[in-house]
Amino acid sequence: MGQAGMAEAAVRYLRSVRALAPEHVEALPRPDLRCVGDDERAPLDPAEFRRVLGNFATGVAVITAPAATPGNSPAGFACQSFTSLSLDPPLVAFMVGRTSTTWPRIARAGVFCVNVLGAHQTELCRAFAVSGADKFAGVAYDAAPVSGSPRLSGAVAWIDCAIHAVHTGGDHLIVVGRVDALGTGDDDDPDGPLLFHRGRFTRLSD
Repeated sequence: MGQAGMAEAAVRYLRSVRALAPEHVEALPRPDLRCVGDDERAPLDPAEFRRVLGNFATGVAVITAPAATPGNSPAGFACQSFTSLSLDPPLVAFMVGRTSTTWPRIARAGVFCVNVLGAHQTELCRAFAVSGADKFAGVAYDAAPVSGSPRLSGAVAWIDCAIHAVHTGGDHLIVVGRVDALGTGDDDDPDGPLLFHRGRFTRLSD
């Protein structure tokens, strides 16, 4: 089963379980998932696409999930594509590449925590952007209150979620999470959140 199929199966399972719990908010039926056809692709240079879109500054977060099976390590990856989505019900979303090796582990867990990084956490972000390494080695964290996902120390905010829906978006997946708990860090970072702009890390300035 491919990564997209694995994610879809995980969401179907979660929906069947939540059907027994009326207090949970259910996602509306989704349209058939499909990828963009070759005849729908605009003749854009990928490098130019990256250059122009890079002018949009984004926050930086680390998406984490608990180990799906006993004895395994938690999962996590650096993410620039996190966004709030809905107030009622409370939903957030992030995008992840369909070739990601971390996403299937998050899909199996069925839950995740968004850790919004502070300006002082550049190196932590770089560590979670590396594929195949033990990303949690030497990293301080505790368990998010509902999902048990790693909540990284020093993050300026955290959002504890359950997977609500997964949609295809070209070469990425759009993951929608239902927020079960959230909060801010104990200490305010004087330099604010970590930002990414034009291919490099930056921070807010007065």
